[in-house]
Amino acid sequence: MDMDLRGKNIAVIGLAKTGLATTAFLLHRGARVIATDEKPVSPLKDDLRAARIVPHDPAILKGVELVIPSPGAPPSNPILMEAVRQGIPVLSEIELASRFLKPPMIAITGTNGKTTTTALIGHILAESGKKAFVGGNIGAPLIGYVDGPQEDDYAVIEVSSFQLQWIESFHPAVAILLNVTSDHLDYHGSFDGYRLAKERIFANQTARDVAILNADDPGTEGLQQRLAAGILRFSSTRAVSPGIYIDGSRLVYAPSPLEREGYPLDMVKIRGRHNVENVMAALMAVRSCGCDPLAVIAAVETFPGKAHRIEFVGEYRGVSFYDDSKGTNVDAVYRALETFSKPVVLLMGGRDKEGDFKTLIPALKEKVKHLILFGEARDTIGSIIGGIVVTHLCPTLKDGIETAITAAAPEDVILLSPGCASFDEFRDYKARGQFFKDRVKALSHD
Repeated sequence: MDMDLRGKNIAVIGLAKTGLATTAFLLHRGARVIATDEKPVSPLKDDLRAARIVPHDPAILKGVELVIPSPGAPPSNPILMEAVRQGIPVLSEIELASRFLKPPMIAITGTNGKTTTTALIGHILAESGKKAFVGGNIGAPLIGYVDGPQEDDYAVIEVSSFQLQWIESFHPAVAILLNVTSDHLDYHGSFDGYRLAKERIFANQTARDVAILNADDPGTEGLQQRLAAGILRFSSTRAVSPGIYIDGSRLVYAPSPLEREGYPLDMVKIRGRHNVENVMAALMAVRSCGCDPLAVIAAVETFPGKAHRIEFVGEYRGVSFYDDSKGTNVDAVYRALETFSKPVVLLMGGRDKEGDFKTLIPALKEKVKHLILFGEARDTIGSIIGGIVVTHLCPTLKDGIETAITAAAPEDVILLSPGCASFDEFRDYKARGQFFKDRVKALSHD
């Protein structure tokens, strides 16, 4: 469903990676582009110079026919609010890109696990001899892909609630909702608003499509009654059909009442029950695409996991260090703690996303011997869960790491799982995780 963009006046809000790719796409198709960002913008290079950089002000909307926000622009952005008030169409980058997309799309969303699941699906498809573009909210923006030849068998796309907020016809052949827990309430205004945004991934599916749901998520039962697609569910706690579940030392995939496929549970090499769930969802997606079961097993066995997601960094004086910097919400911290049997020295902090830190209390009591709170949110978190275990407040992550090393004993685990955004000290979770890794690597040289 191509759109004719020639001569249209289009505003792009946000000029990070996705915004720049969107600007390039629009210019290539003859649109007249104005672009804006809340932060100072460097001069655009080469083929982007035809775009006009304008102040970040609602007045720029005069004469604009379409607005494309980058994923980080919240609905409360004054330009977006004014566009909605004036009735100017607002489309996310994935919505625009999907209208030019040729390969069938596998789309993955969820509060936690979507990056791992997206990468795993791409890995299995590749190991099964199928060509796949892997990107979206991770890696390369989808809009950049549709600007090229599109010669792949599938497009595997991680999508966020921010992107789903502004879709109309976005239509995945396979759509996965891994889980929904409290996150980004500062963006969506409420948990219900956040959940509804996530559920929009299924909005345009038909009976020919596949919807993959978490049977253990409390909201799934009501959701599945509203979907048009064929439904597959996964569960790590009970048998489900049609779907996949754990039975002793194997995963059982039952796509119909008369079909059963067994997969060895020990093929999953990445840590944590949540990663078993990610594998379950990925397995059903790739089997829906015709991947051979033996090829699936071989691919899962060789999947290394993602950086900054419960990633083993090293060992120093008998203490093991793990980087879970991508754990930017409370549920991710809980899931990370579940994976360890040894005592944990937990590093939490950064910029608060209004998480419900009280839900961590049982895991703290069971798993954590020292809680190190760092960064902008340290006092806020401390006022809620400080003192449940021995607690230390540190102004920066650097201070927190030094305190953790002093507090840890041989056989302990030092885990960076912040439960918060990184933007008080770092540009993103990757920079925060890399800082942690660098400090750990430097220990052997100190």
